[in-house]
Amino acid sequence: MLKTYPYNREKAAVYAKKWAFERNPRYMRFDGIGGDCTSFVSQCLFSGGAVMNYARDVGWYYNSPTDRAAAWSGVPYLYNFLTRNRSVGPFAEQTEADGIETGDLIQLGDAAGRWYHSLFVSGFEGSDPLVTTHTFDAFARPLSSYTFSFVRYLHIIAVRNW
Repeated sequence: MLKTYPYNREKAAVYAKKWAFERNPRYMRFDGIGGDCTSFVSQCLFSGGAVMNYARDVGWYYNSPTDRAAAWSGVPYLYNFLTRNRSVGPFAEQTEADGIETGDLIQLGDAAGRWYHSLFVSGFEGSDPLVTTHTFDAFARPLSSYTFSFVRYLHIIAVRNW
């Protein structure tokens, strides 16, 4: 039977700060093939105690550049995994801006409705989320400094494991 465990937001935030402007050599750099932002967010989640879900095609895992789930590095796939996951691994709910906290994530979309960027919430300046991300590397950058057409906020609820 699956059990629910807390997600360690502080550990995830420490990881984000450490690797904001560097690349962890344990993971492939996705900079040249669409961007490293979602892989970076996945690494942060994993560092916060999330366990990998090895379900083929619908899971969330990274073993190597050729053995990984689409949800590890793809913006819409990570959203689908987190909001639909009923098995092992992290799970989340889409919320409003006031429903997020450090350790959560934000995704940005363009005018065509394409979700293209994942951001890790590393803190707040008043009510403005401060985000840490790869692709366009940033640490504690105010969300208000970004230009986007659509935004969605994902609150990590917890992690499931056996």
